[in-house]
Amino acid sequence: MDEPQCPYFGVCNGCSAQHLSYELQVENKKKVLVQSLRCPEVLVFTGEPYSYRNRMDFLFHKQGVGLRKKNSSEVVHVYNCCICVPKINQLLEEVQGFFRDNDAFDFKKKTGTFLYAVIRVTSPESSISIVLNEDSSRTAAAIEKVKKFAEKTTADNIIVTYVSKDAEDSISSTYFVVKGKSELQETLLDKKFCFSVQGFFQNNLVMAEKMQEYVQELLKQYQEKKGQLLDLYGGVGTFGICNAESFFTVKVVEEDKTAVDFAKKNILINKTEKVEAINLDAKQLRKLNFSSPLFVITDPPRSGMDVQTIRRLNELQPEVIIYVSCNVQQLAKGLKLFKNYTLKSAALFDLFPQTNHLEAVAELVRKG
Repeated sequence: MDEPQCPYFGVCNGCSAQHLSYELQVENKKKVLVQSLRCPEVLVFTGEPYSYRNRMDFLFHKQGVGLRKKNSSEVVHVYNCCICVPKINQLLEEVQGFFRDNDAFDFKKKTGTFLYAVIRVTSPESSISIVLNEDSSRTAAAIEKVKKFAEKTTADNIIVTYVSKDAEDSISSTYFVVKGKSELQETLLDKKFCFSVQGFFQNNLVMAEKMQEYVQELLKQYQEKKGQLLDLYGGVGTFGICNAESFFTVKVVEEDKTAVDFAKKNILINKTEKVEAINLDAKQLRKLNFSSPLFVITDPPRSGMDVQTIRRLNELQPEVIIYVSCNVQQLAKGLKLFKNYTLKSAALFDLFPQTNHLEAVAELVRKG
């Protein structure tokens, strides 16, 4: 047993494993993966157990911001979050100081204006998205308050985002820039990636880079076959672009149009002309033609891959499928549907220390 570093442990609804030693946390996650995939051996990759997270969604309350209280809709006021990178805590202090008194949204009554302060930090820059209730009659006053905050904060970018009072989302396509710009940039394996402040990017940069490096090494085993790479659920193109040199052509397939637009931008930035970004639902893979030999990296959301998508991949018969997953149960279900494939290797990446969550990478090789 360990003494939790966080004074809010057990009260905040976030970290659930700080009372365990980090070694035991990792061992528990390894057991879960081994049992779920029924594989005898799992490679384990870890990083810093604290100060790793580069994005936090803080909720407003009347005296500032905080995090959701355990088993409650109430908000715990926090001055510091020990799993965050230092810059987030610096910006959190600035938000707390400025928004000591605010018209906070009440999630039970569905009234109030300020919902979230979403703080994101990359290697070169930072952003704060102030999320407002678009149904509030007091948004004009709230915007003026945000503009004054933008003049004082050290954050590079300040964005106002609107969401409906009935939505619990902290992101939206309806927003405007108060200061700076609405995109961020990060580097993975010496490749530059731009992405929207409203979009997805891994919250643990060090571990995300280790995972990219690992996947790259897996694919290099098959380099003599070259062929085509399909980066499925490809987001802003990280896997496709990082592995472009090992293939003749790469197709990045992503349903979210904004992410695809950034993928196209990242292709140009990194001069990887052999990569093509395609705006398409993964269930509609039949609309695309692929060449052989085909290799696949698939990184679906927590809900996993749709049965239609898996059926189409089985028909395409790629040489290798690298399945990246943040949901071990869904991963195990998905692997059972690839009956003509053998699980050659599995790896655990602890992107979320102090929690029960993990990221897994499974290497599937076609039989025969």
